[in-house]
Parts: sequence; C-alpha cells; structure tokens
Amino acid sequence: MNTASPIRVLIIPGLHNSGETHWQTWLEGQYKGAVRVKQTHWDQPDLDAWSARIGQTLSRARPDTQWIAVAHSFGCLALAHYLANQTHKQLESGPQIHTALMVAPADPIKFGLAHRLPQSGLGLASTVIGSENDPWMPLQRAREWADRWGARFQNLGEAGHINTESGHGPWPLARFKVDEMIRHLQRQRRIERAHPMEFSFAL
Repeated sequence: MNTASPIRVLIIPGLHNSGETHWQTWLEGQYKGAVRVKQTHWDQPDLDAWSARIGQTLSRARPDTQWIAVAHSFGCLALAHYLANQTHKQLESGPQIHTALMVAPADPIKFGLAHRLPQSGLGLASTVIGSENDPWMPLQRAREWADRWGARFQNLGEAGHINTESGHGPWPLARFKVDEMIRHLQRQRRIERAHPMEFSFAL
C-alpha cells in the first residue's frame, strides 16, 4: 500500500441535507479533506440516484484514498445500497469505504425499500447508532438492521432522530467514533508495513 494514501471522511446526509447547525456539518468541519455527498434532489428519496451519487463522489478522489463514511437517516440506506452493489471492478480499482458510522437510519419500510437493501453483511466494519424515540425508525428495527449488516449497535437512549431538532449540533461522540476509526485504519497500515522480523521480536 502507498503509505501516503489519505484517510478521508465522507459525509452522507439524509433527506433535505444537513443544515448549518446539524452535527454532520459540524463534523465535516473537524476534518481536513472531508467531503459531503451532494444530491441533485434532496427532497426525493431515490435510492438508486442517491447510491450512484456516493460512487460519483468517491470517483473524484485519488484511487488509493481510504474513506470513513458517516451517514444519517436516508443517507444510511443509500450507503447500504451502494456497498451492496459495488462491482468487483470497483472494489479492485477505485477509492474504497473502509468503515462506516450510520446514525439514526431511516426505516426502509416507510419508503417501501426493505427488499432492496442488503440482508447480510456490508463487507466492512460499521456501527449503527439508534434512538429509543426516533420517529423515523423504531429502536428494535434499527437493531435488527444492524444485526443483518454485521454492524455494532449502540442505543443512544431518548435522542429523537439525532439531528438538529433533537439538540445534536456539535456532537463529540461522533468525533470520538470517527477518531477511533481513523486510529484503527492507521494501526492496520502499520501492521501491513511491518517487516516479518518485527513480529518475531514481539513473541
């Protein structure tokens, strides 16, 4: 691996985008090189179009870029759909999402999309954060989707839709989670670069 390959944060908002006081906007400002996926029609929950836009956004980056995706609401569904529909050619040649934080995913049943989302693992390490009083997704259903996708699940308690309206502007927990993911990727790099003899001394 090219040791200079960048680690960058990909922000994937939900319907109507994330406004200036939303935690995703705050988080985007925390990381140099962070990029937001910008949809053509923010008010139209078109799974194919939203998923395709993720791929288009990634394609503008260096091929060796390692991405940490941070999705919210309908953006979580778009991300899951994108990951499930990557071709082998894309996996081998383009920038890759290596880990994902999926916050307050929207209920695919509300959009008639449950059958179009992956029913098994997403192929990467991921964490789903749900809320006990999220109007867009019952807690138990969020947990079930996390289990299907092989993701860790965290119950944030009564946190609404985890957006501006529920008081989630600057959100240190999101920063903590992303920092943790960055450190994990950096550790992987060090292991991949290490000479086999280094491991013999560690035994």
